[in-house]
Amino acid sequence: MLERRPLFPNVIELNHQAGHRIGCCVYLIYDGPQWLLVDIGYEDTVDEVVDLIRDMDFSLANCQTIIATHADVDHIQGLAKAKQALRTTVTAHPKAVKALETGDRLLTFAEISAQDISLDMPPVKVDRQVNDGDTIQVGNLALEVWHTPGHTDSQLAFRLGKLLLSGDNLFRDGCVGAIDAHHGSDLADFLKSLERIKASDVEWLLPSHGPPFRKDNALVQKTVDRMKTYLHMADFGTCAIDWPLMDEWDRDLAEGRMPE
Repeated sequence: MLERRPLFPNVIELNHQAGHRIGCCVYLIYDGPQWLLVDIGYEDTVDEVVDLIRDMDFSLANCQTIIATHADVDHIQGLAKAKQALRTTVTAHPKAVKALETGDRLLTFAEISAQDISLDMPPVKVDRQVNDGDTIQVGNLALEVWHTPGHTDSQLAFRLGKLLLSGDNLFRDGCVGAIDAHHGSDLADFLKSLERIKASDVEWLLPSHGPPFRKDNALVQKTVDRMKTYLHMADFGTCAIDWPLMDEWDRDLAEGRMPE
């Protein structure tokens, strides 16, 4: 049996457990014999993940569900394979269902032809849909579901006591999940989600990429302040709410102003 290395009571992160990077963070939440997974990663890492879980002496038959934090290929490409291997269910936000059940390669970022990215995206049935305020039970533990849109419209986070499994909302270096119009990103919603995290009394953030870290409101605010500027920048295309330079140009044109 492999010694379990929980980050916090009842929480094991499988990259940390393995001692090397497998992919996105995969959290195993357990209480007694019951357990579940938050995200799974790429299809080609599923066997390693399942072997690791078995080596820690978790019965595969006791997997309650696999939760998709959102429908991005790097988090969920392995869902169909893992669901079959573990004979379990899949849980996701309603706005992730179509992409997951159809295996939509564009919405999931599995197909980005301009960057020569072309990945399989096996479709998988979503057995349970969860919304903000719902709870997901594992043993005597209850994960509180937060809907935190912005990175995607289906982004979920999960509160467990003073911990928040925070998805792609914020990373330890102050970065956030990719912002892309084709991806369903929404800057205004993203800011609301970050403000919600900042206002909460959670003490630790467990992101979907990289190491966990203590919630630092100064870091959150610095990220919020930076992202507020994105609302008015052409860099972010249709994710921005306006482009003030165009208003200035309209005035210049109307007034016949010449370059200075």
